[in-house]
Amino acid sequence: MLSLIQAAGWPIWPLIACSILALALIVERFVSLRSSKILPAHLLDEAIAVTQQGHLKDMDEQVLEQLAQSSTLGTILAQSLGTLKRTPAASQEMLQEQMQTAGRAAAHGLERYLGALATIASAAPLLGLLGTVIGMIEIFGSQAGAGAVGTGNPAQLAHGISVALYNTAFGLMVAIPALIFWRYFRARVDSYLLQLELAGEQFLNHIKHQRALAQR
Repeated sequence: MLSLIQAAGWPIWPLIACSILALALIVERFVSLRSSKILPAHLLDEAIAVTQQGHLKDMDEQVLEQLAQSSTLGTILAQSLGTLKRTPAASQEMLQEQMQTAGRAAAHGLERYLGALATIASAAPLLGLLGTVIGMIEIFGSQAGAGAVGTGNPAQLAHGISVALYNTAFGLMVAIPALIFWRYFRARVDSYLLQLELAGEQFLNHIKHQRALAQR
């Protein structure tokens, strides 16, 4: 591997840095976008049960804080539950507005680092192309003063060709996985956002139904 890096020349070092950064971002996103950290299985049912049984006023602020820190859905639900606890007469529009605010913040957190991964996927082929151009420059430089291609320095000619080919290949090797994982995480985030929106609407509809029952 070291011999390949040496053969590719200095243009490959930015690509190596991009590959390390892309790997770190991919691992981080796999850890952060687990279902248990975004949408725990029974969290919505538990929040609905709390409001159904009328224990909201007795809920400790520490419990709400723990709920907010437990998951992304927990953060959104804790926002509404906290408002209901502190202001039982809060309008449905106020609850919806606060939930939308929490949802926008959650969406920003879910999309974190995806832009960097997309940038690497776009920039890696260009860096590979840069290495290719530099290799070609070295090829033609090795022929300077020669009567024709092939009469120059053969070692310099071979080095220029290796720089061009290795950088092109390595640029694609970095860009293709980065693009694949970016599309995968993008689809995963979109799916989470849809599920969070549906869960929020279900919770708000439940609150509306509970208030309608209380007014009878």
